[in-house]
Amino acid sequence: MPYTTSKDISFGTVIRRGLRRRCPNCGEGRSFRGYLTVADACKACGESLGHIRADDFPPYLTILIVGHIVVPLSLLAEQSYHWSTKLHMAVWLPMTLVLMLMVLPVMKGAVVGLMWRLGLTGNEQH
Repeated sequence: MPYTTSKDISFGTVIRRGLRRRCPNCGEGRSFRGYLTVADACKACGESLGHIRADDFPPYLTILIVGHIVVPLSLLAEQSYHWSTKLHMAVWLPMTLVLMLMVLPVMKGAVVGLMWRLGLTGNEQH
């Protein structure tokens, strides 16, 4: 089955595929071989992915998203229930850690898909 070039696939499609941690080209193969390690190539279509380096953008997006979830909830809990500092720490630190670990690979998949669509590798000169 022939696949199209990266320019023939919409940005929305490659980002959605990335959010599912799937190959941006075919949407079937896995784009990761581990938790955050990009696969060298898609096993379904053979598209090379291992050269893409997402670097700092996925953690930035993860912090942005998780921060916008945890901070309002913690402020709401403080204003409404006047929790002790120990209770805040017992609730928000583990919640933040779990959310960060859940969101980070999803964001990295989306960034890898976007970079693939744009033809970027992460080694571009400024």
